[in-house]
Amino acid sequence: MVVREKPSLFRGYYVVAAGFGIWFIGWGSYSISFGVFLKPIIAEFGWSRADATLAYSSMFMVQATIGILMGWLTDRIGSRSLMLWFGSFIGISYLLLSQVNDLWQFQLSYALAGGIGTSVLNIPVIVAVSRWFRKGQGTMLGIVQAGAGIGGFIFPPLSGWIILSYGWREAYFSLGICTLVIMFICGLYLRSDPVKAEVSGKEDAGAGAPTQKPASQERVQPPVRRPMFQGAFWMLMGIYGSFGFCRATFLAHIAAHTQDLGFTLSDGAFITALISGSSIAGRVGTGRLSDKLGNRAALAVSFGITTMAILLALEADRLWMLYLFGLAFGFAWGAQAVLRFTATSEVFGLSSLGFLLGLLSFIEAIAAMLGSYLGGYVFDLFGNYRPIFWAGVCIAALGGALSFFLKPRPRTS
Repeated sequence: MVVREKPSLFRGYYVVAAGFGIWFIGWGSYSISFGVFLKPIIAEFGWSRADATLAYSSMFMVQATIGILMGWLTDRIGSRSLMLWFGSFIGISYLLLSQVNDLWQFQLSYALAGGIGTSVLNIPVIVAVSRWFRKGQGTMLGIVQAGAGIGGFIFPPLSGWIILSYGWREAYFSLGICTLVIMFICGLYLRSDPVKAEVSGKEDAGAGAPTQKPASQERVQPPVRRPMFQGAFWMLMGIYGSFGFCRATFLAHIAAHTQDLGFTLSDGAFITALISGSSIAGRVGTGRLSDKLGNRAALAVSFGITTMAILLALEADRLWMLYLFGLAFGFAWGAQAVLRFTATSEVFGLSSLGFLLGLLSFIEAIAAMLGSYLGGYVFDLFGNYRPIFWAGVCIAALGGALSFFLKPRPRTS
């Protein structure tokens, strides 16, 4: 009697699970929950809104600057080493934030330590998943990024509850311990080289069949020379910039804007969570759609939804209108979070994906830094967010227009 050995689970799925966990605790808590802490911290220290949000905006600048190096290192030493070395900085940032007493301490802890930690959330994870999966890449990236949506749905209300019950210092400390543990465990499973580990994920990667071609033989597109001189690269820069501006600006300020309209901290935290929760549908659903129809139409539609959502929030005077904004904005944000990466892979291939994502993420982070800081500055200057909302409408519309003209590079055999 011949006993057939049961095939082991394809290792690419462990990579996806690890990426999910990293985005769950990294993006799901660190960037999305900032707005929940904003007014309690300002109320205690008397800082201006612009000064406090400078910490948040500077974090994007540090993340982007170091992210270029991380993209280069990802192509050379792999994703797992980078995550184990640098992912813990997010937890360290939380622990430092729980002890701050001066503005410079708050800004340095959030911007420097947080910027180092968040610099490894995007590129090492995206590159690892992209190298394990060819068919269904959009779906797998959507699952990974759903971690940010689920984390963002959980952590803002949780943070708000801890702040109201125990204080903002205790909330930061709790998040710090939780982040350190999850980052280390997930980092152990983030393998970025399927040639060394097992096989590359292609059509039937889930079966773990050893007859598949290694990843180095499946790169059907030759590397692109000097991509920054191509029109597609500049269009992607505009798309990444539009995404970064809208995401950072309204995630940082929507909770405070909700309270400015006369609603509670809990209401602001719930709307922030609603944005993140609805992004799950955008990340997973649009990822599946892009696998069938391509990215251009889906990107354009998502930016159109963002434009309409910001217009709605601009005129909102009732809580249900802000809830509707949260649902629409979150769905579009989730769609763009996946589609900007798959669009880059379609246009430029995989051979230098880490480096290219580093460059584009740098542009995205500059836009995020400007948007989040200008939101606080505009409020201090005018006493409301209306000018920055109108800027968001125009920039989201620009992202949609650029998406219509973006075309994938034709494959060669």
